[in-house]
Amino acid sequence: MKVSNKDKAPLILAVDDEPSNLSLLRQILQDTYRMSFAKDGERAIALAKVERPQLILLDVMMPGMTGHEVCRRLKADPALAGTPVIFVTALVDPQDELAGFDAGAVDYIAKPFSPPIVRARIRTHLSLVRFDEVRRTQLQVVQRLGLAAEYKDNETGLHVIRMSHYARLLGLAAGLSEDEAEDLLHAAPMHDVGKIGIPDRILQKPGPLSPEEWREMQRHVNIGADIIGEQPSGMLAMARNIALTHHEKWNGEGYPSGLSGTAIPLVGRIVAIADVFDALTSKRPYKEAWPVDRAVDYLLEQRGRHFDPELVDLFVGLMPAVCEVMNTWAEA
Repeated sequence: MKVSNKDKAPLILAVDDEPSNLSLLRQILQDTYRMSFAKDGERAIALAKVERPQLILLDVMMPGMTGHEVCRRLKADPALAGTPVIFVTALVDPQDELAGFDAGAVDYIAKPFSPPIVRARIRTHLSLVRFDEVRRTQLQVVQRLGLAAEYKDNETGLHVIRMSHYARLLGLAAGLSEDEAEDLLHAAPMHDVGKIGIPDRILQKPGPLSPEEWREMQRHVNIGADIIGEQPSGMLAMARNIALTHHEKWNGEGYPSGLSGTAIPLVGRIVAIADVFDALTSKRPYKEAWPVDRAVDYLLEQRGRHFDPELVDLFVGLMPAVCEVMNTWAEA
């Protein structure tokens, strides 16, 4: 049986104790969206759990359970907490609006409502939901690629979790905004994704690499940048930057480009510290885990050589929070 476009349309749950209001919402929205209706809070919650609407239009003043209480109960349910709730109400006092937002609503539409305004607000919030879904999917793909590289290198996935949290902490201390630090948290696991393209005989060689093998290993930064691809902006652009520059050194003796000082992007300098610190303090087939104080001494020794000196100082100052991450994501 052929599925119509209407069958794929977002489902909107309208909740109001006045049948005339529900009828008006039906007239406004039924040509574009699938509709479900409830005349009281208990019925609304029951329908939401079964039907999983993409958006809920909710009256505030209803007999029995108020809209605010309905909204709080919806937000307390993990399966429904992400569903946007828009209050449609005659209450226009700022304190009433504030109470609605405190309950978890994303918007307010005042009665009597204008059909174009109702349609515009719904389009906006459904677009935000779709954007969030796309971003979550993107992050999952990024995380899986990061884990794939670590498993190929005989490391556990906990390495990328720990070092990405270290990077976030250091990014905030270095002046990144909350949004930038969050992007860094999700971009950092991609730092070694290029190892996917390095032969196992080199990645898993138990002894030292020959000069030719070392040159081949160094190619992982360029391979990683190619895998991520050129991006105009955003988290993936940051991930590419990190993949390409996290082996550059402050004194210019790193690779692939021999960049030095602040010519190395800030995120590359941050991840260099986070990555090396976790490698030092983690057990590997070829070494035991270093104690934290020995790893800190190494960072201080390489201050101004391998690593940005100011970032080293900031990272050392974050050691209580760093150790908390170590304990949270410790190897079994």
